[in-house]
Amino acid sequence: MSHTPRNRTVARRYLPALTLGIAVAACSGGNPLSADPYDAADQISVKAPTGEGRKADPDKPLEITADDDGRITDVTAVDATGRYVAGELSADGRRWHSTSPLAASAHYTVRVSTEDEDGAPGRKVLTLSTGRPTTKKRLNVTFGPRAGTYGVGQPVTAELSAPVKDSASRAVVERALKVDSTPAVKGAWYWVDDKKLHFRPEEYWPAHATIQVRSNLNGIKIGDRLWGGRAKPLKLSTADNVVAVTDASAHQMTVYKNGEVIKEIPVTTGMPGYETRNGVKVILAKEGTVRMTSASIGASDFYDLVVHNSVRVTTSGEYVHAAPWSTGSQGYANVSHGCTGMSNANAQWFYDTVREGDIVQVVNSNGDTMAPFGNGYGDWNLPWDKWQTGSALMAGTPAHHDESPRLTPQST
Repeated sequence: MSHTPRNRTVARRYLPALTLGIAVAACSGGNPLSADPYDAADQISVKAPTGEGRKADPDKPLEITADDDGRITDVTAVDATGRYVAGELSADGRRWHSTSPLAASAHYTVRVSTEDEDGAPGRKVLTLSTGRPTTKKRLNVTFGPRAGTYGVGQPVTAELSAPVKDSASRAVVERALKVDSTPAVKGAWYWVDDKKLHFRPEEYWPAHATIQVRSNLNGIKIGDRLWGGRAKPLKLSTADNVVAVTDASAHQMTVYKNGEVIKEIPVTTGMPGYETRNGVKVILAKEGTVRMTSASIGASDFYDLVVHNSVRVTTSGEYVHAAPWSTGSQGYANVSHGCTGMSNANAQWFYDTVREGDIVQVVNSNGDTMAPFGNGYGDWNLPWDKWQTGSALMAGTPAHHDESPRLTPQST
């Protein structure tokens, strides 16, 4: 009889990690598909040691082949922690092989579905264990920020214990770093450097979302003499959507909560030579009372001030803070050394209203745009198509052109 694969077999080759059930209506006449699956042990061969006490080499792919009297229709391979092995089924149904690496020191259950030449279904469940890695060098991952509740602009970070440089190894790492949110969002990792990644959605996180971060790298070979280590999972949540937009030319900050204006504040920003950076900044910390000196930014004119209600937005020292000495200029002129200053009362209100991860956006300043990395979280200053180029998995993905506009100051 012909062994030409049926259409559904070809379709399955692209979904090897899914168990696909077929509902068959009962009928008379001894339809072979209505029978219980036969034991396919004699119909398949596994290119790996199976059974108790035998160890498969995690450096080698898992390969399963069918003999001349049948063909493979489906394969699932999953380890004891729930990690599936991706694979590919040949067009003729004679060979399935893994396309993602096996984990070391892992125990796998492999379920193989077959058909004989008459179309009768067969099934075989195999178990195999993999040996230890050939080297002790591990890549550990530390997720950030610390667990807690943040504003909708907070990126997720991953710090690696060793550098990962080549694209193939980066793809292995990135594929194993999982970020799941409720509600679900579209997002991606960006390789800031060889040891640091940031994750953000295409748009800001939804308000009141739950974010779960974990790594599936443990025991996975990443590259020559480097294997995945352990990582502590992380749980975050988001609060209300709070965005403060400062129009430097109008000397006014407008604060939005869940899309509604909740306060308008007269401010002063950076004077000529110390212009406040444009762009989207993520609040790094609420530091309260801070001593600020001219030496910290290399200013030519001397100052040494104790500043209250200070909210940091860059690592280099840009804050939103109380500036009672400039209340006569707030709303009219820019006289600061780059920070955003406001009255004591307004600064107290702002300090009490915002949290880490909230957004501070500056528009219409003569300053440069904040860099995406290296001075806090400027991640949102990269458009989504540019952000994707920093992913080892998504580089080259066509740009999404249906992007929602960013907040801009509303006319009053």
